[in-house]
Amino acid sequence: VRKRLGYLPENAPLYTDMGVVDYLNFIAEVRAIPKNKRGSRVKDMIDVCGLERVIKKDIGELSRGYRQRVGLAQALIHDPDILILDEPTAGLDPNQIVEIRDLIKKLGAEKTIILSTHILPEVEATCDRAVIINEGKIVASGTTDELISMGEGGETVYAQIRGLPWRIESELSAMAQVAGFKKLDEPESEVYRYEIKPGHDAGNITEDIFRMVVENDWSLVELRKVAASLEDVFRHLTMSDSQTNMGGQE
Repeated sequence: VRKRLGYLPENAPLYTDMGVVDYLNFIAEVRAIPKNKRGSRVKDMIDVCGLERVIKKDIGELSRGYRQRVGLAQALIHDPDILILDEPTAGLDPNQIVEIRDLIKKLGAEKTIILSTHILPEVEATCDRAVIINEGKIVASGTTDELISMGEGGETVYAQIRGLPWRIESELSAMAQVAGFKKLDEPESEVYRYEIKPGHDAGNITEDIFRMVVENDWSLVELRKVAASLEDVFRHLTMSDSQTNMGGQE
Protein backbone atom coordinates (compact mmCIF):
# COMPACT_ATOMS: atom_id res chain seq x y z
CA VAL A 1 0.00 0.00 0.00
CA ARG A 2 2.79 2.43 0.89
CA LYS A 3 4.44 1.85 -2.47
CA ARG A 4 1.25 2.97 -4.21
CA LEU A 5 0.83 6.15 -2.14
CA GLY A 6 2.58 9.51 -2.21
CA TYR A 7 1.92 11.98 0.60
CA LEU A 8 2.66 15.68 1.07
CA PRO A 9 1.52 17.02 4.48
CA GLU A 10 0.83 20.71 5.03
CA ASN A 11 4.35 21.19 6.38
CA ALA A 12 6.61 19.39 3.90
CA PRO A 13 8.93 16.82 5.56
CA LEU A 14 12.20 18.39 4.43
CA TYR A 15 15.73 18.42 5.82
CA THR A 16 16.66 22.06 5.41
CA ASP A 17 20.42 21.50 5.76
CA MET A 18 20.50 19.13 2.77
CA GLY A 19 20.89 20.12 -0.87
CA VAL A 20 17.90 19.60 -3.16
CA VAL A 21 19.55 16.81 -5.18
CA ASP A 22 21.06 15.14 -2.09
CA TYR A 23 17.64 15.13 -0.41
CA LEU A 24 15.89 13.59 -3.43
CA ASN A 25 18.61 10.95 -3.69
CA PHE A 26 18.09 10.17 -0.01
CA ILE A 27 14.31 9.83 -0.49
CA ALA A 28 14.87 7.58 -3.52
CA GLU A 29 17.01 5.32 -1.34
CA VAL A 30 14.41 5.32 1.47
CA ARG A 31 11.77 4.39 -1.10
CA ALA A 32 13.90 1.41 -2.16
CA ILE A 33 14.30 2.60 -5.74
CA PRO A 34 17.07 0.47 -7.33
CA LYS A 35 20.44 2.23 -7.31
CA ASN A 36 20.75 2.13 -11.11
CA LYS A 37 17.40 4.01 -11.46
CA ARG A 38 17.78 6.65 -8.74
CA GLY A 39 19.59 9.19 -10.90
CA SER A 40 16.95 9.09 -13.64
CA ARG A 41 14.09 9.36 -11.10
CA VAL A 42 15.71 12.37 -9.42
CA LYS A 43 16.17 14.01 -12.83
CA ASP A 44 12.56 13.28 -13.74
CA MET A 45 11.34 14.90 -10.50
CA ILE A 46 13.49 17.97 -11.12
CA ASP A 47 11.88 18.32 -14.55
CA VAL A 48 8.30 17.56 -13.47
CA CYS A 49 8.35 19.82 -10.41
CA GLY A 50 10.29 22.67 -12.02
CA LEU A 51 13.33 22.57 -9.75
CA GLU A 52 16.03 23.28 -12.35
CA ARG A 53 16.79 26.75 -10.94
CA VAL A 54 17.46 25.51 -7.39
CA ILE A 55 19.31 22.20 -7.81
CA LYS A 56 22.55 23.72 -6.47
CA LYS A 57 20.92 25.20 -3.37
CA ASP A 58 20.27 23.86 0.11
CA ILE A 59 16.59 23.42 0.97
CA GLY A 60 16.93 25.98 3.77
CA GLU A 61 17.66 28.65 1.15
CA LEU A 62 14.47 28.03 -0.82
CA SER A 63 11.26 30.04 -0.84
CA ARG A 64 8.07 28.44 0.50
CA GLY A 65 6.92 27.80 -3.07
CA TYR A 66 10.07 25.92 -4.02
CA ARG A 67 9.95 23.95 -0.76
CA GLN A 68 6.46 22.83 -1.74
CA ARG A 69 7.84 21.73 -5.10
CA VAL A 70 10.56 19.71 -3.37
CA GLY A 71 7.86 18.22 -1.13
CA LEU A 72 5.87 17.21 -4.21
CA ALA A 73 9.01 15.69 -5.72
CA GLN A 74 9.58 13.50 -2.65
CA ALA A 75 5.94 12.38 -2.76
CA LEU A 76 6.21 11.47 -6.45
CA ILE A 77 9.69 10.02 -6.75
CA HIS A 78 8.56 6.39 -6.43
CA ASP A 79 5.81 6.93 -9.05
CA PRO A 80 2.77 6.24 -6.82
CA ASP A 81 -0.72 5.62 -8.23
CA ILE A 82 -2.34 7.89 -5.63
CA LEU A 83 -1.08 11.25 -4.40
CA ILE A 84 -2.45 12.73 -1.15
CA LEU A 85 -1.93 16.47 -0.65
CA ASP A 86 -2.83 18.37 2.54
CA GLU A 87 -3.25 22.14 2.04
CA PRO A 88 -0.57 22.22 -0.68
CA THR A 89 -0.81 26.00 -1.27
CA ALA A 90 -1.04 27.18 2.35
CA GLY A 91 1.24 30.15 2.97
CA LEU A 92 2.15 30.70 -0.68
CA ASP A 93 1.99 34.03 -2.48
CA PRO A 94 -0.48 34.42 -5.41
CA ASN A 95 2.13 33.62 -8.07
CA GLN A 96 3.27 30.50 -6.23
CA ILE A 97 -0.34 29.38 -5.76
CA VAL A 98 -0.97 29.54 -9.51
CA GLU A 99 2.24 27.60 -10.20
CA ILE A 100 1.41 24.83 -7.71
CA ARG A 101 -2.20 24.63 -8.98
CA ASP A 102 -0.97 24.21 -12.54
CA LEU A 103 1.43 21.50 -11.42
CA ILE A 104 -1.32 19.64 -9.54
CA LYS A 105 -3.64 19.78 -12.57
CA LYS A 106 -0.84 18.48 -14.78
CA LEU A 107 -0.18 15.59 -12.39
CA GLY A 108 -3.92 14.90 -12.13
CA ALA A 109 -4.01 13.96 -15.82
CA GLU A 110 -1.99 10.83 -14.98
CA LYS A 111 -2.64 10.08 -11.30
CA THR A 112 -5.42 10.02 -8.75
CA ILE A 113 -4.93 13.04 -6.48
CA ILE A 114 -6.72 13.45 -3.16
CA LEU A 115 -6.55 17.08 -2.05
CA SER A 116 -7.50 18.07 1.50
CA THR A 117 -8.07 21.80 1.91
CA HIS A 118 -10.23 24.47 3.51
CA ILE A 119 -9.40 26.89 0.66
CA LEU A 120 -12.47 26.27 -1.47
CA PRO A 121 -11.41 28.33 -4.52
CA GLU A 122 -8.53 25.82 -4.60
CA VAL A 123 -11.05 23.02 -5.05
CA GLU A 124 -12.87 24.86 -7.85
CA ALA A 125 -9.57 25.55 -9.60
CA THR A 126 -8.01 22.09 -9.41
CA CYS A 127 -10.53 19.32 -8.65
CA ASP A 128 -12.90 17.26 -10.80
CA ARG A 129 -14.87 15.93 -7.83
CA ALA A 130 -15.24 17.09 -4.23
CA VAL A 131 -16.43 15.69 -0.93
CA ILE A 132 -17.60 17.97 1.90
CA ILE A 133 -17.09 16.50 5.38
CA ASN A 134 -18.68 17.97 8.52
CA GLU A 135 -17.91 16.56 11.98
CA GLY A 136 -16.54 13.37 10.46
CA LYS A 137 -19.53 12.70 8.21
CA ILE A 138 -19.85 13.13 4.44
CA VAL A 139 -22.58 15.71 3.82
CA ALA A 140 -22.12 16.13 0.05
CA SER A 141 -20.22 14.52 -2.81
CA GLY A 142 -20.07 15.12 -6.55
CA THR A 143 -18.50 17.17 -9.28
CA THR A 144 -17.81 20.80 -8.44
CA ASP A 145 -20.69 21.86 -10.71
CA GLU A 146 -23.05 19.45 -8.96
CA LEU A 147 -22.06 20.78 -5.54
CA ILE A 148 -22.37 24.41 -6.62
CA SER A 149 -25.89 23.69 -7.87
CA MET A 150 -26.76 22.72 -4.28
CA GLY A 151 -26.18 26.31 -3.16
CA GLU A 152 -29.23 27.81 -1.50
CA GLY A 153 -31.17 29.39 -4.36
CA GLY A 154 -28.31 28.58 -6.74
CA GLU A 155 -27.52 32.26 -7.20
CA THR A 156 -27.95 35.68 -5.63
CA VAL A 157 -29.24 38.85 -7.28
CA TYR A 158 -27.95 42.26 -6.23
CA ALA A 159 -30.08 45.30 -7.03
CA GLN A 160 -29.69 49.02 -6.34
CA ILE A 161 -32.95 50.89 -6.73
CA ARG A 162 -33.81 54.56 -6.25
CA GLY A 163 -37.27 54.75 -4.76
CA LEU A 164 -39.26 54.56 -1.53
CA PRO A 165 -37.85 51.64 0.51
CA TRP A 166 -41.19 50.52 1.96
CA ARG A 167 -42.66 50.37 -1.57
CA ILE A 168 -39.63 48.50 -2.94
CA GLU A 169 -39.77 45.95 -0.14
CA SER A 170 -43.52 45.54 -0.49
CA GLU A 171 -43.13 44.78 -4.20
CA LEU A 172 -40.27 42.33 -3.60
CA SER A 173 -42.33 40.54 -0.91
CA ALA A 174 -45.19 40.15 -3.37
CA MET A 175 -43.01 38.56 -6.07
CA ALA A 176 -43.47 34.79 -6.18
CA GLN A 177 -40.00 34.39 -7.70
CA VAL A 178 -38.31 35.89 -4.59
CA ALA A 179 -37.55 33.50 -1.72
CA GLY A 180 -36.01 36.16 0.51
CA PHE A 181 -34.16 39.45 0.53
CA LYS A 182 -32.38 41.90 2.79
CA LYS A 183 -31.31 45.52 2.61
CA LEU A 184 -27.51 45.65 2.66
CA ASP A 185 -26.44 49.14 3.69
CA GLU A 186 -27.52 52.67 4.45
CA PRO A 187 -28.76 54.55 1.39
CA GLU A 188 -26.82 57.14 -0.52
CA SER A 189 -28.99 59.66 -2.40
CA GLU A 190 -32.06 57.47 -1.76
CA VAL A 191 -30.53 54.50 -3.58
CA TYR A 192 -31.25 51.27 -1.72
CA ARG A 193 -29.20 48.10 -2.23
CA TYR A 194 -30.75 44.65 -1.82
CA GLU A 195 -29.50 41.09 -1.77
CA ILE A 196 -32.24 38.92 -3.27
CA LYS A 197 -32.49 35.13 -3.13
CA PRO A 198 -34.48 33.62 -6.04
CA GLY A 199 -36.92 30.87 -5.27
CA HIS A 200 -37.03 27.54 -7.09
CA ASP A 201 -38.19 27.87 -10.69
CA ALA A 202 -37.64 31.64 -10.50
CA GLY A 203 -36.96 31.82 -14.24
CA ASN A 204 -35.37 35.04 -15.39
CA ILE A 205 -35.78 36.92 -12.13
CA THR A 206 -33.63 39.86 -13.24
CA GLU A 207 -36.09 40.58 -16.04
CA ASP A 208 -38.97 40.48 -13.53
CA ILE A 209 -37.16 42.89 -11.19
CA PHE A 210 -36.40 45.23 -14.10
CA ARG A 211 -40.08 45.22 -15.10
CA MET A 212 -41.11 45.93 -11.50
CA VAL A 213 -38.79 48.97 -11.37
CA VAL A 214 -40.09 50.32 -14.71
CA GLU A 215 -43.74 49.86 -13.77
CA ASN A 216 -43.21 51.82 -10.54
CA ASP A 217 -41.25 54.59 -12.27
CA TRP A 218 -38.16 53.99 -10.11
CA SER A 219 -34.51 54.19 -11.21
CA LEU A 220 -32.40 51.03 -11.48
CA VAL A 221 -28.76 51.74 -10.60
CA GLU A 222 -27.48 48.14 -10.48
CA LEU A 223 -28.86 44.68 -11.28
CA ARG A 224 -26.59 41.64 -11.41
CA LYS A 225 -26.58 37.91 -10.72
CA VAL A 226 -23.84 36.18 -8.75
CA ALA A 227 -23.66 32.38 -9.03
CA ALA A 228 -23.32 30.32 -5.88
CA SER A 229 -19.78 29.26 -5.00
CA LEU A 230 -18.42 26.23 -3.16
CA GLU A 231 -17.96 28.52 -0.15
CA ASP A 232 -21.71 29.20 -0.15
CA VAL A 233 -22.46 25.49 -0.39
CA PHE A 234 -19.96 24.62 2.35
CA ARG A 235 -21.44 27.18 4.73
CA HIS A 236 -24.97 26.06 3.92
CA LEU A 237 -24.15 22.39 4.60
CA THR A 238 -21.95 22.79 7.67
CA MET A 239 -23.65 25.58 9.63
CA SER A 240 -26.93 25.39 11.51
CA ASP A 241 -30.12 26.47 9.79
CA SER A 242 -30.39 29.48 12.06
CA GLN A 243 -27.00 30.69 10.88
CA THR A 244 -27.39 30.05 7.15
CA ASN A 245 -31.01 30.94 6.38
CA MET A 246 -31.91 34.52 5.52
CA GLY A 247 -34.96 34.31 7.71
CA GLY A 248 -37.46 34.70 4.89
CA GLN A 249 -38.53 38.07 3.57
CA GLU A 250 -37.77 41.26 5.43
